[in-house]
Amino acid sequence: MPEHSFQPTLNASLNLIATIMLTFGYINIRKGRIETHKKFMISALVLSAAFLVSYVIYHYTVGSVPYPYHDWSRPVYFAVLIPHVILAALMTPFIVALVWFAIRERFDRHRRLARWVWPVWMFVSITGVIIYLMLYRPFA
Repeated sequence: MPEHSFQPTLNASLNLIATIMLTFGYINIRKGRIETHKKFMISALVLSAAFLVSYVIYHYTVGSVPYPYHDWSRPVYFAVLIPHVILAALMTPFIVALVWFAIRERFDRHRRLARWVWPVWMFVSITGVIIYLMLYRPFA
């Protein structure tokens, strides 16, 4: 599996950069900079899609990676992992809908949906990095 050892770091990096893009996208739409918002959000979308492809390839190749520690961090890990996985799976069609509404210039619907989807997307991106740190870069 050494040939795939870079992928967890790549995946966490894609999540981290997507989080930054989501943050700047939010800041720019709040300031009324629509074109800049659009560029940041497209970047976040592309990065998240690249993450998903890399993640699926990695886990198809190496399988499941069990959490190796049986100490106080184990329940914390699962407390982060479980909502991360559930929300990541649920949010994908909503992100597609957001993009669809934006392309169709249905900004009223886009805005209403984004108020719910954006924080979830942020949560999933941030917790993805936390999961990586706990699983592949333990602090202990």
